[in-house]
Amino acid sequence: MRLLYSAAWLFALPFLFLYLVWRALRQPDYLRHWRERLGWGPRRGARPRILVHAVSVGETRAAEPLVKALLARYPDHEILLSHITPTGRATGRELFAERVTQTYLAYDFPPLVRLFLARTQPSLCVVMETEIWPNLFEACARLGIPVLLVNARLSEKSARGYGRIARLVRPALSSLYAIAAQTADDEARLAALGGAHIEVTGNVKFDVTPPEDTVKKAEVLRRLFAGRFVFLAASTRDGEEALLLDALERFGLEDGLLVIVPRHPQRFEEVARMIGQRGLPWARRGAPDMATEHIRVFLGDSMGELAAYYATADLAYVGGSLLPFGGQNLIEAAAAGCPALIGPHTWNFLDAADQAVAAGCARRVHDVDDLVAAVAELRRSPERRAAMAAAGLCFSADNRGATRRVMALIEAALDGAIPENRLD
Repeated sequence: MRLLYSAAWLFALPFLFLYLVWRALRQPDYLRHWRERLGWGPRRGARPRILVHAVSVGETRAAEPLVKALLARYPDHEILLSHITPTGRATGRELFAERVTQTYLAYDFPPLVRLFLARTQPSLCVVMETEIWPNLFEACARLGIPVLLVNARLSEKSARGYGRIARLVRPALSSLYAIAAQTADDEARLAALGGAHIEVTGNVKFDVTPPEDTVKKAEVLRRLFAGRFVFLAASTRDGEEALLLDALERFGLEDGLLVIVPRHPQRFEEVARMIGQRGLPWARRGAPDMATEHIRVFLGDSMGELAAYYATADLAYVGGSLLPFGGQNLIEAAAAGCPALIGPHTWNFLDAADQAVAAGCARRVHDVDDLVAAVAELRRSPERRAAMAAAGLCFSADNRGATRRVMALIEAALDGAIPENRLD
């Protein structure tokens, strides 16, 4: 099965480069460092390396507390942070600057994987979330490089999909040194697919702390918003902005403000055009001079400021959940003490979403009409919003500690790692 998988990669490689060229028409970063995708990662220097793979923005932000813990615990090691997307790489640079080395992960084709490992020579590989790379895992196992799947989650939908290719997935999962699952349900689904040495460690996203400049940025935003009621639509996905803008008149925000922060930066201009086409008075974060006194909509077209928006908002809708995208991270809203509304599609954060609703810091809505009613109701009830905010802070605090448990697994793996010269 892995042979067929590798053959598929060989067939796909030319098309992947065409895809990079196509994406580069809007995001030139897609063609930068392209050789790394073929295995030409940065050569290891004198220090041993720990490879942390975080495919894109969400995984990179989730890796933040773990990377910081690794930097503190292993100052004699170099942290090599790998990605798949340019936005993930930009997020890593924003979070860690020169404290880590960055690269793109090689495509999962055996010769490219072997070249990547020969050049980078990691002592340990930590893969964030549920990224399963059969050839990478097999090559690491053959070379004696422990691989940990960390903050692993597996929805029922994804488990069914992986089950169709179980002959490929089962050997990959069974080759891992350990799996740190978010919940007991994730543990059971991963075990059913062949995962072994699974430990429930919780969700490291609860350990993410806001950037140091969050308070200062939140103060700037509050001045811009001039004390108005702020309804934040955070991490919205394609199609959701149109739903929200079309329903704007029904939200009861006549003296309030709808703030939209799209999930993907490449959609900023698309959403800006969408707002402009509706003839709404609006402003954007990226404009040098923003007159916000009479606007109805504010576009958050900047990177790395979502925590500041949550700290400023009176109420938030967490995107990707009204339409079937699986939902975005509502833990950030809870940690900021921002009451959250979530749609019906939250399989990416199912346990966290259900727990947040049970804790009273989030409320589930079924569609945009239900969202309109919830916003109007909570707009009129500062007491309910305050109770949700307090519940969010407690919910966030009660679920911290996953990073410490994951670090114990990493320390055990490094203690048992084979000597650094194994690849020479």
